[in-house]
Parts: sequence; C-alpha cells; structure tokens
Amino acid sequence: MSSEASPPRKFRFAAGGEGNADEGGARRFVKLAQKAEELGFDSFMIPDHLGNQVGPIAALGALAIATDKIRLGTAVLANGFRHPAILAKDAATIDVLSGGRLELGIGAGWMKEEFDKGGIDYERPGVRIAKLEESLQILDTLLRGQECNFDGKYYQIKGLTGSPRPRQGPRPPIAVGGGGPKMLALAAKYADIISVATPTSKEGKLLLSGVTLEKTMERVERIREAAGERFDDIELNWTITTIVITDDREQTAEMALSALDQGFPPNIEVDAKLSVEDILNSPYLAIGSFDEIADQIRMVREKTTMSYVGVFPTQMDAFAPIISQLKGE
Repeated sequence: MSSEASPPRKFRFAAGGEGNADEGGARRFVKLAQKAEELGFDSFMIPDHLGNQVGPIAALGALAIATDKIRLGTAVLANGFRHPAILAKDAATIDVLSGGRLELGIGAGWMKEEFDKGGIDYERPGVRIAKLEESLQILDTLLRGQECNFDGKYYQIKGLTGSPRPRQGPRPPIAVGGGGPKMLALAAKYADIISVATPTSKEGKLLLSGVTLEKTMERVERIREAAGERFDDIELNWTITTIVITDDREQTAEMALSALDQGFPPNIEVDAKLSVEDILNSPYLAIGSFDEIADQIRMVREKTTMSYVGVFPTQMDAFAPIISQLKGE
C-alpha cells in the first residue's frame, strides 16, 4: 500500500442551516434556495426547529420542484422528532422528486426547550445518541430499498421494505453533525458526510475554545481514529458563522477581540482566551479580502482535510466571490 497521502477533496459549498424563514414565510425560503443556486452554491440546507421556520420535509418537497441542479438537504433533522421508518419514506420520496439531489442530515437533537414545548421527551445525552445510532442503521437499510428487520432497544422494524427506491445509489448520502467525542465517533461509524461542529458544555453552551484551528484539528483526528479505513470515504463539512470583508484583517480581528472582552453572548461558555492569531486562523470565522479568505479556506483544508464549506443564507452574497475563486479546486 502506498504511503502517499490522498489528494484533497474538491471544495463544495453549502448555504442554509439557519435563518431560512424569519420574514416572508415559505415563499422567501424558496427564493433563498433559488438564489443559492444562481450564486453557484452546491447545496442548500434546511434546519429542523419547532420555532419560527418552515417544516423541513414539506420544504424539501417544494424545493425539489422550485430548483434544478442544487443539492438539497437538512442541517440537521432532530432524530427525536420522527420515527426512522417514517423519515426513510419521506427521504426516499424527496430523492425521487428532486431527481437524486438529497443529502440527509440527522443528529441527536439538542434544543431542550423545543422538545419541552412540543411535549416530546428530551432524554439524557446517552439515550439520544443510542437512539440515533439505531435510526442510522434503519435508515441505511430502508434507503437502499431493502427489507429491514431490526430489533433494537428503542426501535423495532419487522419485514419493512424501503420504498420508493431512491434515485441515488446505493442510497442518498447521510450526514451527521457533532462536536463532542461520542457524536464524532458515531458519525465516523455511519456517516458519509460529517459536519464538524464546535462542542458544547453540559449546559448546552458553545465552548469558545472550539472555534480554534487547533481544537478543530483535534476533532478531525478523533474522526480519523474512529473511522479507520473508511476515513478517506468521509466528506468533512464545517460552517463559517461570521464573514467580514475587509482590507485590514488584523485590525478587524483586534476589534473583534476588544468587543468580545466587553461580554459574550449567553449561549457561549468562555473556556479559553483567544488571540488575534486564533481569530484569523479559525475555520469558523472568515475575515479579510476575498483573496485572503480564499487562502484561509485552502489552509483549513490542508490542515484538517475539511472541504465542504457552509455559510448562512444571510451571508451568501458576501461569500459568492470566494466560491468563484475556489470552484473546481
């Protein structure tokens, strides 16, 4: 076996994940997906929340008709909201309607408030992760159009054959997101795409240290160790949460640090003190000119092997010139 490293994956670009139905309802949401397609994004992702946003399954059906080429997915479905047998049926139908453009993203579910408001049990993390693992096995079988017989602790499937048969073979790709060791290990075992997120504290707050390049490299290394021989077959994704176009990236980073010193948002746990270098090298923050941000993304891929770049819909326009630089690389 050759000791040479595998060539880097070509970049892909996704828009979505948040803010899809703040104003204008479902019609605005469709326009966002159509705009993403026009701007050259490879995929458009729908979040899964019980609050002010469209229902992801119904929305995917609409987008399958309203768009032509862009891939459509979820970032990510909360496993606790749907039974995997029902989800497999819906997902296969969306793949057929879209002509084979579905990327099915699913996670354990993390917003306790939504579970509580919906009257849905919000179990401890170990149970939610165990349920997700069973769901992933069921989805893998049913989305191949095969007969599923599954006798798990949480789900039991008896002689159910997946239908309709998806357009993609052997099945639509499954994406799993996570930042903690257990979720990353689970994703490494089953997922085709892994969204490498920042980890959270026991209270559900994002850990500030997780945005650094060093901590991100550690998370990728956990995936590599857990995945073993299948690591090269997994596509790694991350989402840039902030994009600032500027001719002076160092000064902008210094200003950002000064602002943070005045106080952090309530959903962030400060477990580290960041430097200007941490800000400028973070995969999750993009500060600089278009050329500098493109170079930063190339650096992130070189250091981590992550190649599937996501941005929020509100920043699609700002990011579009960077896509034109990186497309095909």
